[in-house]
Amino acid sequence: MKIVFNKELAKDYKSASQKIRVLSENWVDEEIFCPNCGINIDSYENNKPVADFYCPNCKEEYELKSKKDSIGKKVLDGAYKTMIERLQSANNPNFFLLNYDVSSYEVLNFFIIPKHFFVPEIIEKRKPLSLNARRAGWIGCNILLQSIPQSGKIFYVRNKKIEPKAKILKNWQKTLFLRESKKAKLKGWILDVMNCIDKLGKNEFKLNEIYAFEKYLKIKHPENKHIEDKIRQQLQFLRDKGYLKFLGDGKYKLV
Repeated sequence: MKIVFNKELAKDYKSASQKIRVLSENWVDEEIFCPNCGINIDSYENNKPVADFYCPNCKEEYELKSKKDSIGKKVLDGAYKTMIERLQSANNPNFFLLNYDVSSYEVLNFFIIPKHFFVPEIIEKRKPLSLNARRAGWIGCNILLQSIPQSGKIFYVRNKKIEPKAKILKNWQKTLFLRESKKAKLKGWILDVMNCIDKLGKNEFKLNEIYAFEKYLKIKHPENKHIEDKIRQQLQFLRDKGYLKFLGDGKYKLV
């Protein structure tokens, strides 16, 4: 995999945004494979409202966002209403995020967020555009990257280091069970507990360590009066799906 854009493709463009669009889309089209089946992906010939790329084999779809210099905690996206509607539909695409060096046109980071990690809680509503704006009153949104569990960010390139293809395919398969959860509230609970596990920053942990997040989870789910019971339920679910291994005596391990 090459991690440098083909700058010759953009020599006739004057706009910086047009240049990066052409270069980034070409790079993904040439270098990136489908994380679901391993086949090289293709770009849609015409701009499709929902996605930029697709897998000709398994039909997974992908939207690309590019960001210069650093990844940050959030990514600017389109209309808030449209995004929320997409989350509730069957054709919500997976999300590619490409982070590049603006001076060298070199890929710094490239990862995918599988569509099953998208829930309304990770979408931030922005302020409406002012009355003087061309699209006065329009409301955009941000994708909150810090609200997505680490297992929901599958890297192809991390700090200019290319990850092995086998690792990418394995990491993709690891969380496909989330597609079974059709209700956003149920999936939100699972993702919240996964985030709590991430915050511990270790592969093995005790049940009491997750109980320590009770106040945090109570704020997120004020209607629930049995937080500890819910935590145990989610841990058992993650164990049954092979995401965790139960070691006995209240101990768990990330698989």
